[in-house]
Amino acid sequence: MALEDELLRQRHDRIAQIQQLGFSPYGHAFETSHSIPEVRALCAGKKPEELDPPIDVRIAGRIQSIRRMGKAGFLHLLQDGEKLQIYIKKGAVPESTYKLYELLDIGDIIGASGRLFCTKTGELTVQVTELFFLSKIMLALPEKWHGLEDIETRYRQRYLDLIANPDVRRIFLTRANIIRSLRRQLDARGFLEVETPMMQPLYGGAVARPFVTHHNTLDLDLYLRIAPELYLKRLLVGGLERVYEINRNFRNEGISTHHNPEFTMLEFYQAYADYRVMMQLSEDLLRQVAIDATGSPQITYQGRAVDFTRLRRLSMREAVIEFWPDAAKPSLDNVRDPEWLLRHSKETTPGTALVDLFETHAEPRLIDPTAIYDFPLEISPLSKNKPGDPDLVERFEIFAGGLEIGNAFTELNDPQEQRRRFELQLARKAGGDQEAHVMDEDYIRALSYGMPPAGGEGIGIDRLTMLLTDSKSIRDVILFPLLRPEGEIGLVDKLRQLAPTPAAAGLS
Repeated sequence: MALEDELLRQRHDRIAQIQQLGFSPYGHAFETSHSIPEVRALCAGKKPEELDPPIDVRIAGRIQSIRRMGKAGFLHLLQDGEKLQIYIKKGAVPESTYKLYELLDIGDIIGASGRLFCTKTGELTVQVTELFFLSKIMLALPEKWHGLEDIETRYRQRYLDLIANPDVRRIFLTRANIIRSLRRQLDARGFLEVETPMMQPLYGGAVARPFVTHHNTLDLDLYLRIAPELYLKRLLVGGLERVYEINRNFRNEGISTHHNPEFTMLEFYQAYADYRVMMQLSEDLLRQVAIDATGSPQITYQGRAVDFTRLRRLSMREAVIEFWPDAAKPSLDNVRDPEWLLRHSKETTPGTALVDLFETHAEPRLIDPTAIYDFPLEISPLSKNKPGDPDLVERFEIFAGGLEIGNAFTELNDPQEQRRRFELQLARKAGGDQEAHVMDEDYIRALSYGMPPAGGEGIGIDRLTMLLTDSKSIRDVILFPLLRPEGEIGLVDKLRQLAPTPAAAGLS
């Protein structure tokens, strides 16, 4: 019999032994007096003699270690990322309680009540007077469960990753702080949090391929949201002048260290603003969220310093010139010249050639937060034209640590021009571009009722979390990233074989 199968059988047998002692192997609600972090905070900095009067506690946690010493033993319980030692001694507890202690395994979840004291080595400890069994572990934790390193296991079994790696827990606490900070800052500026549909009859608001689903009752194909943009701007038409949504988006695209098909965005829109207003707002939001999440606007990402104190501003043309790899840099006239752009790129239009040169030479080198503004018209169908330069639109993207983390523009609010832009996108789709926009007649109708001038922006929560937690892969900051299905596990069948038949269990 395989070692894992033998261990599973042994632990299944222990369930019966635990029941014979009068304990449930899977307990019910358990009221604590303190969490383990609260106990540690309560006694922080106190000397052993200062635990007077004695403090009685009732705590719960997962067993992290067991050290048996004849007729006594020490255990460490883990809760909320912190551990606390408990001590149990034969004769100081009821016989059934001590027998329960002898059946405990690392990974079991238990409750304990008793009095706090400090050992001779100064470690804060609970002198146990009573044990409570709350949940039996059936599978062995990794041999070195204080540092689970196998990437496949970590992503696929995030619950095990959270148990084994304290740093992972901190990543997701930081992620929650990031979202909390952004929400608080926008609320303070008068923005209203709203919700828009995730299933849509038409997809739009981004350049991406959608996932398709089907509504059986309506016999209607629907698309999972690729962006909430067009719905949020309908709300501007309706008079909700500052709105935001922290939204899940779904894009049927490749998977990489920077991309997951399901991801989280913050999108916000402000009436009577433009892309320059949004740049300043972005600088303020990002500086404060870095402080709230890490304690400082200066962070380190993958060994490089990143300073969120200010948001640098460069046009896309200026960025190509600054980061050109050769000593003889192009001039501003060069990067404005369609023929020069096409000679230096494999793209077929001047606008896409400019973007290609930027992505090749500049984007990976944008370490400090930088707003790259003035994008080509042909890749920005929802942005307002730049006055005096019909080939560009008032759009910017934010980069930091070599990652794109935001996208914003002055919103196009001319329904006739929006229709023309959609028609250009339809032509691209007919030419084979599967990510081009579709025509949204209702959105055109909404604009025809008048949308105020506005600025809008999306910030990627996942990539921002990567930066502020120094995580190399987007999978490190998503609790359950998309993975290929693994092979048959067989665990359900093994448990079924160990379980008694209904008749044996008295259920017939």
